[in-house]
Amino acid sequence: MKKILLSAVCGVALLAGAAFAQDKKVTIAVSIPAADHGWTGGVVYHAERAKAVLEKAHPGLKIIVKTSPDGASQANALEDLTTQGMDALVTLPHNSDELTDPIRQVKGKGIFVTVVDRALSDPSIQDLYVAGNNAELGRVAGQYIKDTLGSGEVVVIRGLPIVIDEERQKGFDSAVAGSDIKVLDKQFGNWSRDDAFKVMQDYLVKYPKIDAVWTQDDDMSVGALEAIQQANRSDIKMVIGGAGMKEMIKKVADGDALIPVDVLYPPAMIATAMELTVANFYDQVPIRGSYILDATLVTKENAKEFYFPDSPY
Repeated sequence: MKKILLSAVCGVALLAGAAFAQDKKVTIAVSIPAADHGWTGGVVYHAERAKAVLEKAHPGLKIIVKTSPDGASQANALEDLTTQGMDALVTLPHNSDELTDPIRQVKGKGIFVTVVDRALSDPSIQDLYVAGNNAELGRVAGQYIKDTLGSGEVVVIRGLPIVIDEERQKGFDSAVAGSDIKVLDKQFGNWSRDDAFKVMQDYLVKYPKIDAVWTQDDDMSVGALEAIQQANRSDIKMVIGGAGMKEMIKKVADGDALIPVDVLYPPAMIATAMELTVANFYDQVPIRGSYILDATLVTKENAKEFYFPDSPY
């Protein structure tokens, strides 16, 4: 009988402890770029979506989502958020160099810092780093093209001449190295649909035969597809992009012949970062270090898992 009573008392205590943990007051600020293009639009969408879910699950939790149009504005926003009071910061910096010192000042206040996607110049500032795998994005795309075509001629539309672009390009190059895949050309499309459209137009004039196109993100795939369609080119077998834009995921799900797969670099990583940061306070689990997401190959079979029809991206 005593054992039963003891168990009951322990059970009540555990429930009370769980309730107390849920009611614990925690404020988390989320500082991200404004939706200046498709991918960052997805980041904002998933941040707001995660805020609603997490605040419902934890009554004592308050999440402040703040968007900024540029690095200087984001630095000012971080100062304001620190003044308002917060226990943790989840931030996707506009750029690493400009935001490293402002985030260092936040950390100096004893605030838990989670950095997303764009690594700081001084990684010792962050408690947690969450990002996609850029090198793997390129490698997975290159591997698919190599395995599917066997041999063929490919054109590449790169992003901007920055580290992310270099990592993705190195991954792609390593995947096709030593194979019968011939890369005809590589030009920068600046992560822009319009610029990628112009680059693809140039490719279509220069090369009478192209088997496949690899673009470093889905926004540029949209521009490339438009140029191909306007030119009525039927020789191109596939356009492989990356990131997980809903239009591209839908094409994969529908069995579009030109878009057989996509490679994830999901804007939903902001939600992953927020969930892990919340776990640090409410689940009392060790949340430190780096969390790198897989560059998942999206196929017709699994596309529904990654399709968010309400997202702007």
